[in-house]
Amino acid sequence: MSDLIAEHAELDTLVAGIGEASWKSVTPAEGWTIADSIGHLDFFDERARLALVDPETFAADRERLIASAPHDPSVDFARAVSGSELLAHWRDQRRELVAAASAADPQARVPWYGPAMSLRSFLTARLMETWAHGQDVFDTLGRDRQPTDRLRHVCHIGVQARPYSLLVNRRPADTTEIYVSLSGPDGTDWTWGSPTAPGGRVVGDALEFALVVVQRRNLGDTALAVEGESARNWMDVAQAFAGPPGPGRRGSDSNRRNP
Repeated sequence: MSDLIAEHAELDTLVAGIGEASWKSVTPAEGWTIADSIGHLDFFDERARLALVDPETFAADRERLIASAPHDPSVDFARAVSGSELLAHWRDQRRELVAAASAADPQARVPWYGPAMSLRSFLTARLMETWAHGQDVFDTLGRDRQPTDRLRHVCHIGVQARPYSLLVNRRPADTTEIYVSLSGPDGTDWTWGSPTAPGGRVVGDALEFALVVVQRRNLGDTALAVEGESARNWMDVAQAFAGPPGPGRRGSDSNRRNP
């Protein structure tokens, strides 16, 4: 919980100091402004609270949201209010989400837009989404972002989402073990799987891996070493988030991959 609160606070500090014109700045997420990014987080933090306190109402709301496609209601509020109003509303939604999570049964399964999750995984997913959309804001404003150990949550959910990444991108299921070895911000090695895993390996910097699995960087623009057919097949379409396949980010030149 404390890591989610810290992730919220870092992004809050960044946008709290920008002017109204900057809220309308277009981010690397095609068609989205900074306000849209924060509005999206605001919208789903509100629904995350609802999923915790009233699963039946959440389920009905989820069906309405799915039926509204291709319209994206998550940005409607952000486009109707000022940046300061949006920030105040997001602060309220975050506070209510944290309160609901603190009061929830730690053993509960929380409904969401994919399979129900444990409370711990649910909060990890909220942190991951906050970090991912926050990256768009940092990139838009040209600000450096210091990586923290909270990246481990993003990397973990990215590794765990491998089966979903293959499924949603219509690639054959592959349960062959892959070894993932990442260097954290303090130089600590974070690993998943066995070094002798038959499916290959992904080795490199934790920040670069996190940026790839939230589709904020193209794999070809990183120094990640990806070896083995299973590993390559996964990393070409890796996504840590629920929903349809993400568009990814175009590489920096014509020779880069564009998942």
